[in-house]
Amino acid sequence: MIASLRLGGGRPAHVLLSIEDYRTLAGGNVSLIDLLAMPGSADIDFEPPPLEGRFSVPADLS
Repeated sequence: MIASLRLGGGRPAHVLLSIEDYRTLAGGNVSLIDLLAMPGSADIDFEPPPLEGRFSVPADLS
């Protein structure tokens, strides 16, 4: 499984794996969309405060 182990400061710092071994350790082929989906997020109340300062000035689109 481990093809190469590099030490940095006397501790393991880098490990070189085959892509198959990496995917096994990383949990398979999960898409980024699945990771960011946040099931149940509709139940979260989110009301950010109004912006103040230079970011609250409307853009000049003329």
